[in-house]
Amino acid sequence: GTVKESGEKHKGSVEIPNLSEENEVDDTEINISKKKGEGDVLKDLMRTEGTMKVREALRDYLKALKTEFTLGMILPTKATVGQELATEEKLSGSSVQDCISPPSLDTVGVKIPTVKILMREIFNSPADELYSIFTTKELVQKFSKCPAVIEAEKGGKIQMFDGCVSGEYTELVPSQRIVLKWRCRNWPDEHYATVALNFKDMAAQTELQLECNGVPVSNEDSTRQCWKKQYFEDIHIFLQQSKDSME
Repeated sequence: GTVKESGEKHKGSVEIPNLSEENEVDDTEINISKKKGEGDVLKDLMRTEGTMKVREALRDYLKALKTEFTLGMILPTKATVGQELATEEKLSGSSVQDCISPPSLDTVGVKIPTVKILMREIFNSPADELYSIFTTKELVQKFSKCPAVIEAEKGGKIQMFDGCVSGEYTELVPSQRIVLKWRCRNWPDEHYATVALNFKDMAAQTELQLECNGVPVSNEDSTRQCWKKQYFEDIHIFLQQSKDSME
C-alpha cells in the first residue's frame, strides 16, 4: 500500500489460517503483518476496515463455491495436497501419461465436481475373447506391456500400467459385463470411479460400451485418453498381432 500524504510505499501480508465452509466467515482469523519499515498506519487500517473488506470477499468466495459445486462432489484429503505428479513409463518405453494431468482443485476442504464418461468401441473379436482380455492376467500384461495384478473375482484387486491404474472387480458376468472400482494414481486419495464394461456380441465382433461414473472434472480428458489409447488402441493392436501370428 501507499501512504497518500508522503507517497511512501509499504509491503505486508494477509494470512487466513482457518478458512472453512464449516466456520462462519466472521469467525475467520485474519492476520495482518508488515515488513520492515514504517507503515503502521496502513497496518492499522488493514486490521480494521481492511479486515472487513477481506471477510466480505471470503463470504462471496464461499458462497460461489457452494453454488458451483452442488452436484457430484468429492472431498480431497490432506494426502492430495502438494502431491507430485510423475509421468509413468511403460516397459516398452512409451509414456503412460494419459491418466496424468495437473489437478486444478486439489485443496483441502474444497469439494470438486465429477462427471460421467460414456464411450463405445467395436473390436474384431467375439465377446468371450474380449472379456478374457480384461480378466486374464497374462492377456492384460500382453496388451499393456506392463506387469499387472488381475484377480478376476468379486472383490479381487486390479493394478495396471506400473500402478498408474488400480481398483477392484465388483461384478463379473462372463462374456457380458464387468464392473470395477477404478482410479488413476493422481486422483484425490481414496477416490474411485465406477466403471461398467458391457460386451455386446455381434458375431465375429463385439461392441464394448463403457460407462465411467465419478471422474474428477479436472481429469475428464486425461481419463478419456487413458481408455482410448492405453486400453482400446493397445487391445486393437494385440488382437491384430494375435490374428497375424495365427495366420
